[in-house]
Amino acid sequence: MGYDLVIFDNDGVLVDSEPLANGILAEYLTELGHPTSYDESVRDYMGSAVHRVHELVRERSGAQLPADFDETLHARVFAAFERELRPVPGVEDVLGVLTARGVAYCLASSSSHERIRVALRAAGIDGWFEEEWIFSADDVGQGVPAPDLLLHAADQMGVAPARCVVVEDSPLGVQAAAAAGMDVYAFTAMLPADRLPGATGYFGDMKQLPGLLGLESQAMGM
Repeated sequence: MGYDLVIFDNDGVLVDSEPLANGILAEYLTELGHPTSYDESVRDYMGSAVHRVHELVRERSGAQLPADFDETLHARVFAAFERELRPVPGVEDVLGVLTARGVAYCLASSSSHERIRVALRAAGIDGWFEEEWIFSADDVGQGVPAPDLLLHAADQMGVAPARCVVVEDSPLGVQAAAAAGMDVYAFTAMLPADRLPGATGYFGDMKQLPGLLGLESQAMGM
């Protein structure tokens, strides 16, 4: 079916930030006395807001993370973004196809507005997004798996949830889309399909996305 609005997650879908961010998070938690491997960080925190890190550490250890945890984590992540962050291969072609076909799109992420903008700028794709097309968990008070952020984005863009499709790469994001009553295509670059249950469909290369969305794909050389 065709859609009136495509809602993109940011980390791992638009920008190739998940390996960087999860490596830094695992290292920082381990440094603070909460041993965490990269794979554990991906499993437990990928796609979620930073409050989930506080909640799981408190639940598992009874300890509170330092008061400056968020500030320090963000500083380390932002520095890595400025040095190394790149867009997900092929995503600018997808945005070009959507623009050419007149299909509305926006970004909805559990990250803060600051982190979203740092990531888009560092990856060089900030020009694809107007300010009013960017939505953060900051706007609604909680991130995925709650559907609130996606419903807020749809409302602000003036599109009914049933006419929206979400592009996600995390289990929590897929859950949120389903709870919002939206179709969701899961990008399997980081996690295999069996770790992203409940999606409408799956794809491992951005070149496949326009076809899944029912759009012509000649603009992508296919």
